[in-house]
Amino acid sequence: MIGSNVTIVTLNHDFAPETRMNATPKPVKIGKNVWIGANVTILPSVSIGDNSIIGAASVVTKDVPANTLAYGVPCRSIRKIN
Repeated sequence: MIGSNVTIVTLNHDFAPETRMNATPKPVKIGKNVWIGANVTILPSVSIGDNSIIGAASVVTKDVPANTLAYGVPCRSIRKIN
């Protein structure tokens, strides 16, 4: 389930002016039965494990393990889901 206004970002740019226009796509992996709350932003190269829940308005900058409740800015694992 994906809430409203979720942004899944796959491109990133270099800082150097001469290579800045060469955007490099990076994968984002979202597992099975994941619930992503409204207004979440998921950054490049992030993996969200099966059955996890991402709280509303979170910014996911690192991988979230399977069966985990995670939220915040930046998003962090809060507890395991049984």
